[in-house]
Amino acid sequence: MATMGLCSASVPRPTSATLNAQTPSASNAVSEIVLPDLCDAHGDAVNVLEPLFVSFGGIESFGGPVVTVKCFEDNSLVAEQLSRSGQGQVLVVDGGGSLRCALLGDNLARKGADNGWAGVLVYGCVRDVQVLAETPIGVQALAPHPRRSVKKGIGELNVPVTFAGVTIRPGEFVYADGNGVITSGKSLTGARESAPEEPRPL
Repeated sequence: MATMGLCSASVPRPTSATLNAQTPSASNAVSEIVLPDLCDAHGDAVNVLEPLFVSFGGIESFGGPVVTVKCFEDNSLVAEQLSRSGQGQVLVVDGGGSLRCALLGDNLARKGADNGWAGVLVYGCVRDVQVLAETPIGVQALAPHPRRSVKKGIGELNVPVTFAGVTIRPGEFVYADGNGVITSGKSLTGARESAPEEPRPL
């Protein structure tokens, strides 16, 4: 698919480990993540998502405790969560697999990076892919799309979401790199990781 080439940076993108020193707000950034090594070491403790996702962010390997958003063509909750302190967490967005608009763009990605989010996994689309590739946050999604979503405040926060053959629950852990995306009920790295805080009232 020709548009996928837009997400490729001209220089190798750093991992979460190499950018940790440059991004003080991500105080809980995990150590170097290599998915094949984690799968080999942890076996059945790991769930592997179907290979649907493309890396768009400036950090290729990322991971941390999960906060979930379930929405459809409305990124209101995505924006609200990325405006809050991320504390090294990963925002998992179940956008219903829609390919009709983007749920994340450069402004929200920068806000997430500034607020210490480790990454965003979107079961849907993103936009501004050239800028995303230069933003120090992990981003994986299905595809690029130039149109923004609506903002009507419709969606669910911290509920179990199911896509790509796996159910992901708040408080579990997601890890991603160029090899794909995996989940686990426990931390698989030696870094400082903490479970997400209870969601505050909207």
